[in-house]
Amino acid sequence: MITAISPIDGRYASKVSVLTTCFSEYALMRNRVKVEVQWLLELCAEPDIAECRSLSALEQQTLRAIVDDFTPEKAQRVKDLESVTNHDVKAVEYYLKEQIDGTTLADLSEFIHFGCTSEDINNMSHALMLSDGLAALTPLQQQIEQQIAQFAHDFRSVPLLARTHGQTASPTTIGKELAVFVARLRRQSCAIADVAILGKLNGAVGNFNAHVAAYPDVDWPALAQRVIEGGFGLKQNMFTTQIEPHDYMAELFDALARWNTILTDFNRDMWAYISIGYFGQKTIKGEIGSSTMPHKVNPIDFENAEGNCGLANAIFAHLATKLPISRLQRDLTDSTVLRNMGVGFGYSMIAYHSALKGLSKLQLNEVKLANDLDQAWEVLAEPIQTVMRKAGIANPYEKLKELTRGHKITKEIIHDFVSGLDLPEQDKQRLLDMSPASYVGLAPEIADLL
Repeated sequence: MITAISPIDGRYASKVSVLTTCFSEYALMRNRVKVEVQWLLELCAEPDIAECRSLSALEQQTLRAIVDDFTPEKAQRVKDLESVTNHDVKAVEYYLKEQIDGTTLADLSEFIHFGCTSEDINNMSHALMLSDGLAALTPLQQQIEQQIAQFAHDFRSVPLLARTHGQTASPTTIGKELAVFVARLRRQSCAIADVAILGKLNGAVGNFNAHVAAYPDVDWPALAQRVIEGGFGLKQNMFTTQIEPHDYMAELFDALARWNTILTDFNRDMWAYISIGYFGQKTIKGEIGSSTMPHKVNPIDFENAEGNCGLANAIFAHLATKLPISRLQRDLTDSTVLRNMGVGFGYSMIAYHSALKGLSKLQLNEVKLANDLDQAWEVLAEPIQTVMRKAGIANPYEKLKELTRGHKITKEIIHDFVSGLDLPEQDKQRLLDMSPASYVGLAPEIADLL
């Protein structure tokens, strides 16, 4: 591990180990074997393909066992065959023929990969890899959403001095601001879940040419659909060239990137809140924040999360813009790019682990929050001038601008100004009772909408 070129396979390997069963070379081979076997099983179940006879229960079990028993050691045999063929999918075909040689299935050897182009097997395998990758990634996204949502609930009424353009602004609550991130993340989670993962099993240029030439009476689209949708739970795409066009992949990678972008926004805000002291961080025995400044407890988890989200999105952006483009009926530029899907997932997973660790260390500093609010009485200029408008007082905005802009405003200054206004007593008293900490509008109620 210490000699790995990529930190995904080195420094952070333990955080992404689950992805080795989703995106490794072994995982790709295993899925190719799975697709080839399922295709053969469906061919054998088709009555109009007489030469591809029906299978006994034991023979079906034997074929499925080839998939279930496919280990990294057996994958090495595929690599050995590939060293001769210089073709990775053909090597899988030869491997499967070896596996059934000497069994009752040997007579079906030439129906392995029957009618298929390599891309029939590859596009299905990549679809299955993405399904597995999402199954590994989604629970971490949900954990992040749930943890932020819990904070939003816990801190629904804790007032916070807002900052627009970095300057003091109308107060809000911690809970409501966190609820905004939860709502944004959940929306993108829905977008990710809504992407239909597509597959095709329709031959060299997408028309079932060879299939129909051999067996013109077979309903090949229906047979392919049984494998794609019935066998693997994917969605059949009938409109393809030699390759499945990868548009759904672009949709998926864009949606993942948007989720990561929102998490990046959250990471930066948490960094800022920690920087100004609104949140502290639990210390961990033995951890060092700085090699020279012993006091430091740095927000490194949110920084790491931000950095790795950026790396993930750089990969996702290239995948999304490159994969839908293929010259004429196909070129091979997608092949090497697709091998990097796991890189985007890997950096995302590293980011999510870091964000969760950062969240687990947060401690709210209500004293600091209260002190900052008490030093920002100028934020009440907004409700005062709004009530003045209601009362028909001329130039309220301009009067509050003159009073507050560029001046240090205290509670006493605000109260003197309000007391001198010609306002209905009820409105005047409401303004006098108001403080920066109480001027939060419906923020707690909005937080409760999660």
